[in-house]
Amino acid sequence: MSKIKIITDSACDLPEEYEAAHDNLDILPIPITIDGKGYYERRDFGPKKFYELLHQASQIPSTSHITNIQFAEEYQKAAEEGYTSIIVITITSRGSNMYQAATMAKDLFFEDCPQYKDTVGVYVLDSGTYTVGYGYAIKKAIDMIEEGKTAEEIVPWLEEYFARVEIYFAVFTLEYAKKSGRISAAAGFVGDVLGLRPIISIIDGETKIVEKVRGDKNVPGKLADWYMKRSAVPNFEYCTVTGEAEDFIEPFHRALEQRIGYPPYMTYPIGASIAINAGPKVLAFIVLGEDRRKK
Repeated sequence: MSKIKIITDSACDLPEEYEAAHDNLDILPIPITIDGKGYYERRDFGPKKFYELLHQASQIPSTSHITNIQFAEEYQKAAEEGYTSIIVITITSRGSNMYQAATMAKDLFFEDCPQYKDTVGVYVLDSGTYTVGYGYAIKKAIDMIEEGKTAEEIVPWLEEYFARVEIYFAVFTLEYAKKSGRISAAAGFVGDVLGLRPIISIIDGETKIVEKVRGDKNVPGKLADWYMKRSAVPNFEYCTVTGEAEDFIEPFHRALEQRIGYPPYMTYPIGASIAINAGPKVLAFIVLGEDRRKK
């Protein structure tokens, strides 16, 4: 009988309570440096505490990827606990070396523990996305495990999902995006002084400004419009991510529900790894578009 473990990194933004409720899920904390001091996301702070640290920091914090040695140790631990399949899902390889480290760790694990070569399968997937873009997929994979699905059934579902998932988000300042340099679409945007706010897409890890909205109050509705423009899967359990944009969260969710007909499946605060680059004042949703593998 198969026994499946999911391993991921903390940029998935799934809450600690969810991880604690599932023994077959390990969310590895991403190292973060703030003004020369080292921290671990989730272990040392939650989202709200990190927003405070971010505002107080004299320079943009930096993140490091989880090493191949750490991943290999997690694979070995899972094997020793009797897991026969290990599914590893990482933040997009366009924004981090996490996927490469997890892939290298697979070879390292089997070199150090050859006794598991014929009994343990390790599947490493590049999500191509951020935050609940793969956090949602992890939750669905856990559901599939609980339904008795095998890794050979779950992995193809994840691959199709990652070939469809798109993120659309709005930020109310580009201060963090421009300082970090990690959101390339923001580099040439000069609309701040004109009261323009960009709506940015993330598809396969690539960012692109898709619309410029004049006035903060118009952002929730215009952002929600993009769900209807991009949705290719009816009745999808869409998810949202929010941060310190408290005045706009309710209008944003109301605008989405008016257009789609039902509320989000889940909504979580944006985590440290993403807030560093986008800033904490953000609204975002995930949607399933056309399968990009068919193009």
